[in-house]
Amino acid sequence: MPHYFDAAQRQHIETLRQRFTARTEWPTWLLLIAVYGGWFAILLNSHRLGLGLSTLLLIPLLVLWLSVQHELLHGHPTRSKALNKILGYAPFAVWYPYTLYRDSHLLHHRDEDLTVPGVDPESRYLSAARWQGRPLFARSLHWLNKTVLGRFVIGAPLALIALATEELQRLKNAERQAWLMWLTHGALTLLMLGFIARYSALPVWHYVLLISVPALSIAMIRSYYEHRPHAQPQQRSVLNEAAWPWRWLFLNLNFHLVHHDLPGLAWYDLPKVYWRHREQWLARSGGFLVQGYGQLWREHGIKPIDSPEHPYH
Repeated sequence: MPHYFDAAQRQHIETLRQRFTARTEWPTWLLLIAVYGGWFAILLNSHRLGLGLSTLLLIPLLVLWLSVQHELLHGHPTRSKALNKILGYAPFAVWYPYTLYRDSHLLHHRDEDLTVPGVDPESRYLSAARWQGRPLFARSLHWLNKTVLGRFVIGAPLALIALATEELQRLKNAERQAWLMWLTHGALTLLMLGFIARYSALPVWHYVLLISVPALSIAMIRSYYEHRPHAQPQQRSVLNEAAWPWRWLFLNLNFHLVHHDLPGLAWYDLPKVYWRHREQWLARSGGFLVQGYGQLWREHGIKPIDSPEHPYH
């Protein structure tokens, strides 16, 4: 437990960890069953539901699946890395192999490197040298990606282009781990798409382009302003007091500083720890508070929230 927590915080967290809920992880198990069951139920009943309703149900389900995968890589619902990998490897969201997401995200949790370009794998900032070397069109895209609307529209395509560029280079370099990962992910994805083509009313192209990409775009809203550059690492992660639909979709990751300080704390306990000690968290974050995603839409729907160029790296 972090040394800077006071006695009350330590006692509260320890009490939560000793509860039946935390010891059995039944909410996460239930969530896993619901997502797997929901995915199969929607697809198998898609002829009756229709293309439109099936699409509207599957998009938020895939957003939720991305959040569930995040819980798995942080050690929920089991402490077995191998078992969690098996539970999370289903390629429902298509694009990111579970192990790639897991390994990259765990590197992101080195808080001293948060937002640093070229070091934090989830940084949305560019170094001064890279920024100065970008052509005007590329700079315009980066500025657009700093608005909420832009992030929603082009955030996913930009992320997928970056993914393809980096991973193709690894494959060209004959990295054995990359080949094994992509062959496994590719085989499972083909099996999944074959199932969709055979047993559902959804064309494969529709699932890939009109369900998985929009789901990734919604997930991009969560990470739009999770972090900011700051001299103090603890003041780089946001506290977003989002409304309940977003909290459910993102499994409370809007309380992002709490998650970074306590990465082993399960999704259902993050709000309890935040609201019980809200003033301490606000002080620790340096006032890095957002009053829900609606505030971000209102203030930065078409206005960049900050510069794509990192201010001091």
